[in-house]
Amino acid sequence: MTFTVLLPLLLGWLAGWGINYLADVLPVTRRFSRPQCSHCQNPYKWKEYLLFTNCTACGKRRSLRSLFVQAVLTVSPVLIWLFPNPHLPFVLALILLAFLTLVLVIDIEHRLILHPVSWVGAGLGLVIGTTLNGYGTTLKTGLLNTLLGGAFGFGVMLIFYFIGEAYVRYMAKKRGLPSDEVALGFGDVNLSGILGMLLGWPVIVAGLFFAILAGGLVSLAIVVKMLVSKNYKAFTAIPYAPFLILAAIFLIYL
Repeated sequence: MTFTVLLPLLLGWLAGWGINYLADVLPVTRRFSRPQCSHCQNPYKWKEYLLFTNCTACGKRRSLRSLFVQAVLTVSPVLIWLFPNPHLPFVLALILLAFLTLVLVIDIEHRLILHPVSWVGAGLGLVIGTTLNGYGTTLKTGLLNTLLGGAFGFGVMLIFYFIGEAYVRYMAKKRGLPSDEVALGFGDVNLSGILGMLLGWPVIVAGLFFAILAGGLVSLAIVVKMLVSKNYKAFTAIPYAPFLILAAIFLIYL
């Protein structure tokens, strides 16, 4: 029993390192590179980076995000191991969790979903989605439901993307303001297609419903807070990927 818990614990610890590394370097350099301090841009020594020590050049502490991601990715695989989704093998479940965490972190910190990450996600969506959606049926049925879910997720969010873009342009013109903000990024559209493949048809309908509902409630709360504090700003951008990802995690893992 001890060994079976230690194995997912170790794999989760390694996944946490990997996600922190990718979240630190990809948005900055767009390639696999040496991580650097966010404060002084001094490259970390690998030993310092892996042990979460302070920057030796400026003394800046590592971000709380690094520790939080490391903790979550260490504990979560143990829970997945002890309480598995019977339709999804452990290795695929861990890889998917790591991918979703990476997208979540980068979008929150940089309001960005990188295209190479989306391409990797599309591959995972196809493989894992077919596995999930084909459970108890034929491979052909699983693949069909996966592709239909992906098309629906991508198509619905693409419509919202164009509507949001038109609304922002209209309001900017009406108020005489620059329209350099976007209501919904195209990365969110790609992510919706990926999650559509993962959840399949018709579960993606529930996934989008929960995500849109949660996003709308949080957006309303933020607007009310700005109005109460008399600090309202038009076109305040809110990362949408977290709501999509949390909906997918709930439906797949819980």
